[in-house]
Amino acid sequence: MYDVIIIGAGAAGLMCAIEAGKRGRSICVLERNQKIGEKIRISGGGRCNFTNMVTEHEHYISENPHFCKSALARFTPDDFISMVKMHGISYHEKTLGQLFCDQSSRQIIDMLQKECDDAGVKVLVGCQISDVRKGDRFVITTNKGEFESDSMVIATGGLSIPKLGATDFGYRLARQFGLKITQMTPGLVPITFSKEDVSFFSGLSGVSLEAIVSCNGQAFKENILFTHRGLSGPAILQISSYWNRGDTISINLSPDIDLLKFLTDKHQSPMELSTVLSEILPRRLAKQLCEQYGWLKPLHHCSTKEISSIAAQLHDWKMEPIGTEGYSKAEVTCGGVDTNELSSKTMEARNVPGLFVIGEVMDVTGHLGGYNFQWAWASGFVAGQYV
Repeated sequence: MYDVIIIGAGAAGLMCAIEAGKRGRSICVLERNQKIGEKIRISGGGRCNFTNMVTEHEHYISENPHFCKSALARFTPDDFISMVKMHGISYHEKTLGQLFCDQSSRQIIDMLQKECDDAGVKVLVGCQISDVRKGDRFVITTNKGEFESDSMVIATGGLSIPKLGATDFGYRLARQFGLKITQMTPGLVPITFSKEDVSFFSGLSGVSLEAIVSCNGQAFKENILFTHRGLSGPAILQISSYWNRGDTISINLSPDIDLLKFLTDKHQSPMELSTVLSEILPRRLAKQLCEQYGWLKPLHHCSTKEISSIAAQLHDWKMEPIGTEGYSKAEVTCGGVDTNELSSKTMEARNVPGLFVIGEVMDVTGHLGGYNFQWAWASGFVAGQYV
């Protein structure tokens, strides 16, 4: 019998356990995997992009965009950085405020484990839950016995990366207690194209360049990466969270150089157009674009109208994806437990006393770059003050 049972030993669940344990609450964390923090382990290429220096609510997607404000204000990136520093973990900033461990994501997991130990938190791994019910208390039946608690926290994560143990259990549990679930889709995920288009993309697999990618009123200026199935890279992952099936995406392949001026200045060049374009674009991309669109002649043979059209097309290259690489490659799940069902102050379900929901399982999805971890820390911290 415990004061609090937390289901899921990921970033949010562990942070909640630490904070509640500090308050003297008896805590047990149940984790179905054999190890805690599996998503932390693989994040950031194994170095864990654990937060972002410029975390604002504008970096989050939700049907209620204001829901995340309170938690983010009460547990900031500086608060988590203080914990990292206290444990002697060295880190560095990459682009756009992203913070990574200098050495390994394992350091973050070890830090959270030590904080749990110090707070008297019990963590059970390899724990399979078969039944959850609520009378006066929550009763949770597992392969490791039956547990009772006054409060229960759903911190199961989303559907992304099933090979790390992701399932829909958290959503089923939320529905069991009457909580609504918003539409869910893979987020921060590579996008794919039709069979007709794949030959174009597969020929460019591995090519990368900086671009501006736009869709549905959102735009991101970062690298894109051609794959054998379509497009990936930071800018594509970002826009994928806003893309819906049937939407067209626009890619500005030359965000920093005015191609009309560039090509006009070189109009007298006898070189092939693909050769001139390769001064700005990766050579393989310039060549394939020219073959795809029939721009197969020297630049000085192009009319002013043709140059204008080519420049416009490369600044606004329109593509219609057919899908994404799905939850197996998605970094997060967009959508989830409807935030209208929850208190933004406590993360407690409005109509189910003692039931709390935190982290990725709810309808709050961050941009790429440490924002989802910061939401996990912040929502876990807040719930830890009230469970």
